[in-house]
Amino acid sequence: MRAVLQRVTRASVEVAGAEIGAIGPGLLILVCAMQGDDTAKADALAAKIAKMRIFKDDAGKMNLSLRDIAGAALVVSQFTLAADLRGNRPGFSTAAPPDEGRRIYEHFAQAMRNEGVPVATGEFGADMAVSLVNDGPVTIWMDQ
Repeated sequence: MRAVLQRVTRASVEVAGAEIGAIGPGLLILVCAMQGDDTAKADALAAKIAKMRIFKDDAGKMNLSLRDIAGAALVVSQFTLAADLRGNRPGFSTAAPPDEGRRIYEHFAQAMRNEGVPVATGEFGADMAVSLVNDGPVTIWMDQ
C-alpha cells in the first residue's frame, strides 16, 4: 500500500459540490492499494500511522501520535499514487484493480477506526475536491 500523510489543522472532501467528509486537527491520508496488497498490509499501515509521532508536544517537538492528540483522519482513495512516470504520460497499471482497491481502501478506513481514530472518508472512484490546511507543513510519503 502507498500513502501520503498530511498533518492538518482541518481538511474536507466534496463530491459534486457537497461536503461528504471533514475533520479538524489530524491527518489527511491519501491512500492507494497496489497490485498484490491485502488486508494485512492495510492493517499494518493503519497501526503504523496511528502510532506515528508527528504531532508537536508542549516543547514543540514531533513527539505525539494521532491517538495522543485525539486527532481524526480523513481517508481519501487516490489511485494516482501508483503512477509510473517513465514516460510523459503516467501509467497506473501497478494500482490494484478497482474492485480490489475499493475493498482494501474500505478495510484500511475501518482499520484506522479499530486503532481508535475517528475517520471521515472520501468516495472511492469519485471525482473529489479535497481541501486542507497543512500544519507545519508536514507531509510524509509511505509504502507498506
